[in-house]
This record gives sequence, C-alpha cells and structure tokens, in this order.
Amino acid sequence: MKDLMALINFLKKEDYFYIQTHNFPDHDAVASAYGLQYLFKTYNLKSYLVYEGEIQRDSLRMMIKELGIDIKPIQEYDMKPTDKIIIVDGCKGNKNVTDLIGDEIAVIDHHQVSKPDDVKFADIRPNYGSCSTIIFSYYIMLKKEMPKEIATALLIGLNMDTSLLTRGVSEEDIGAYSYLYSLSNYRLVNSILRNYIQQKDLQFYKEAIENIKIENELAFCYFPEGCNQNLLGILGDFFLALKEVDFVVLCAKNENNINFSIRSENEKLNASQIIQIVLNGIGFGGGHSDMAGGIIKEAKLFDEDKIFKKFLETVNKFRMGEE
Repeated sequence: MKDLMALINFLKKEDYFYIQTHNFPDHDAVASAYGLQYLFKTYNLKSYLVYEGEIQRDSLRMMIKELGIDIKPIQEYDMKPTDKIIIVDGCKGNKNVTDLIGDEIAVIDHHQVSKPDDVKFADIRPNYGSCSTIIFSYYIMLKKEMPKEIATALLIGLNMDTSLLTRGVSEEDIGAYSYLYSLSNYRLVNSILRNYIQQKDLQFYKEAIENIKIENELAFCYFPEGCNQNLLGILGDFFLALKEVDFVVLCAKNENNINFSIRSENEKLNASQIIQIVLNGIGFGGGHSDMAGGIIKEAKLFDEDKIFKKFLETVNKFRMGEE
C-alpha cells in the first residue's frame, strides 16, 4: 500500500505517462493495463495504453471493442525519452518487452522474473495465475469501486491466463474470481471465453494433429510455415488434454524467428526452467512452471530434430530429478 501510494504520488508530477504491455499482448495484459489505467484515473492521472507488435486474436479485439479499451501501437505516439512508462504483465529486460525510448519507472508482473534494479516500483508475484489478479488487489487495497467494464476485463484476463482456473491458480486468484464474477458482465465474459478460435485456425489444428510427435509423454510439433504465438498457446492447451501427454512443446517459424510455446501439467517439469536450458546459447525463454515461451531470433540456428531431442533429454532429466 505504501509503495503503491508512493508511485501514485510520483505520477502526480507528470502530465501523462504510458502503460506498456508485453509485445503481442494477450487478454490478461490488456485487461491489466485497462484496469490500472482506470485506477489511476480516479486519482486524476492521465495515461495511454500502448504495445509493440500487434493484436493477434479476434476474441481480444472483441474484448477491446465491447469494453471501449483505448489501446494503441506505440508507433501512434511521439514518445519522448523523459516520458514515464509502467510495464504490466511483463518485465523490463525481457525479450518479449521492447525497450521503448521512455523511462521505465514501474513493473507489475506475475511471471518468474528478476526484479529490475533501476525502477522505482516493482510488484512481481509469480505465485499468481494472472496479472489481472494483482490489479484487482489494488482496488481492494485502496478501497476503490470497480465499474462493470473493469471487472469484466479483469475476469476475462484471469480466466484466459489460468485456462479457466485449471492452471497455476492461487487462493488470491480464486478470491478475485468470486468477487469479479458478481460485478462483471458475465454474458460478455462467456462469449469471449467460448469464441477464442476461428474457422481459419482449424488448418493449424489439422497440421498439428497430422505432424505431432509424442514420446515419453512429451508432445512436440513444428510449424515451418508459421503460426502466431497466441494460437500456439491455444494449441498447447489442446494437446495437454491428451491422457498420454504431460508436457507440450510447439514451435513455429515466423519470419526469421522461431517462437516456442510450452505447457506442463507435471509439477516435476518446470516449463520455464526447461525452455531456458534448451535454448541456452541460441535463444531466450521464460514464464511459469506450467506455461512458458521462448524465441530463437535467427532461424538458421534452429534444427527441428536436434531441438526435439534436446527437449526429450532435458525433460527426462527433470523426471528423474537430475535437474
């Protein structure tokens, strides 16, 4: 509470500031930024919601449109070096958060990351299933009323990042869910949660089903013609539902990058640690114990067979307690 109020008082000196999500934002990132923006607005603070990359999912575009969320690509603003930035659902220094020209003063995140030394405020809670839950806690802490639109967005973010309360859920997430449910437009929440894939996505399901490799409860599939990062995550959850699978690795060549999406339902298999080990020296990765992501920025460094073998070896070591 003391640190949060110190941040609010610091921002009162600014005419405006930016709230930045991670690149290619998902529902939780946008909901968190939106909720934080409204909270600051109650203190007469002006902020702009920005991101690098693009909004990739139609269900997220629907959430933005229905709730009137004003979030834009950073390219639409003339950011200055002295402009202040708060990063939500991501962390300064991470490869999925572009280092913009402004001055990062705060980080609010729920991933397994190291606290940056050069920000005034850092609230990192890796035990939380969503960043939306952290923003919800601010409303409770500050005793602020929450409009239906904010509650709806945060509930969508919470549901999406915890896969409907089945992944990485804490007691705080359950408490937030119960509170938000009573305030939200749950018809809109249900509509967005149900309609998260499109007809054009079915070709990726077909390709994955035809090419998936399953060995020792590990499922692996590579999309050489590309697949966006959000859909990789959705497909990862799909394959994790298989009884014979407890760890999923999906990767795709997008331009000159190789993007990875990892899912784990075995507490011995820490997805964040495993992706970091596998990509050491050729790429970067991180996230949570049950879901993580990674990237190789030079496609020529990627060899499908070698990467599959490295994942198998690393996962097997974790199974046997050697890592």
